[in-house]
Amino acid sequence: MHRIAIVGGGAAGMMAAATILETAPETELFLVERNDGLGKKVIISGGGRCNVTTGIQDVRTVLTKYPRGGKFLSKAMYRFSPADVYEWFESRGVPLKIEEDLRVFPQSNNGRDIVGVFERLFVSSRVHVLLTHSVESIVTRENGFRLSMKHGSPLDVDGVILTTGGQAYRHTGSTGDGYAFAMQLGHSITKLAPSLNAFYTRETWPADVSGLSFEKAELRARGKKFAGPFLFTHKGLSGPAVFALSSQVAFEHYDTHEPLQLEVDLFPDETREELFRHIEQAIIQGGQKSSLNILATMIPKSLAEIMFGLLSLDGSLHAVEIGKRNFLRIVEWIKGIPLEAVGRGAGDEFVTAGGVSLDEVDPSTMESKICPGLYFAGEILDIDGYTGGFNLQASWATGRSAGLHIAISLR
Repeated sequence: MHRIAIVGGGAAGMMAAATILETAPETELFLVERNDGLGKKVIISGGGRCNVTTGIQDVRTVLTKYPRGGKFLSKAMYRFSPADVYEWFESRGVPLKIEEDLRVFPQSNNGRDIVGVFERLFVSSRVHVLLTHSVESIVTRENGFRLSMKHGSPLDVDGVILTTGGQAYRHTGSTGDGYAFAMQLGHSITKLAPSLNAFYTRETWPADVSGLSFEKAELRARGKKFAGPFLFTHKGLSGPAVFALSSQVAFEHYDTHEPLQLEVDLFPDETREELFRHIEQAIIQGGQKSSLNILATMIPKSLAEIMFGLLSLDGSLHAVEIGKRNFLRIVEWIKGIPLEAVGRGAGDEFVTAGGVSLDEVDPSTMESKICPGLYFAGEILDIDGYTGGFNLQASWATGRSAGLHIAISLR
């Protein structure tokens, strides 16, 4: 009987274990998790609702949602697509729903239901779920591996799948230990950085419009841009477009001494000329309204008041008194609200950009090219996606691939 250890009981680890149980049920399987329960990060994702996957059906489109690792993911994603993930959970008793923004959640809005699928499966199988167990080191031995445990006897196995996650959400146990194990076994780790984060700004005025949201704006920073929903917060900016842009600039350094110059375009589908004509039309229709009230028909009044203050303009004046030159300044501001990001804040998911170098892993099997019998899945790899279920989808897909191939290889 073959013995396999999976280190890390998150999304990728749970899916790898479930896949091995389905494919090679005679395998003796050890799922090692340092927490007192499985899937801690899965449960809290999406604000506790668990954004299981994406409702986007076209896999080619899905693969464009990964700033790093999209090409590597291709084979695993086609093998276990978002549609396959949807069907996998529904067929195991968890009804799902696709929301308007194409995010997929359990109909119960409870992430515990997703983890419950695996817990039930493992209780009724031969898998040894070793909770509150910490691996201290992994070394190769003849025809396999030895895992030294912080407490307890060493574990000798034929194969290992590392699914320890990244460094984000340390309170859920994602402490980055897997990187050390990977390096012990000959792998290299790329530069690491937080991703999918909110921006904290030097400017304090966003606090005055905290909660104000926009369905579509274009955010720009250091040659990168992303259009989508965002909102102002008491500390700066947040929301899907912000998280996406943050992933594109994940490796950029910024702080109070070297801020990240941001621009927010509230009308990305209009040119400056079109927006100016739009304002002119509003002025004509506005009659004797003040400039502030005219602009308030185009952007929220609270933001218009801030804009007039920042531009040192008197919003109570009529458009004629404000003058064309100042309206051009207003257009420039609306098309590129200038802000300086000086820090990162936690987002909906907050994943780690970077990880085990993809050049050292077979994308068809998730097996190490350096150390036979060693597999990787999930966030430990140099793969990260935008918010919207893409990171969990990558974990399910890579966990599925690793589970399938390690089970087949040990037959």
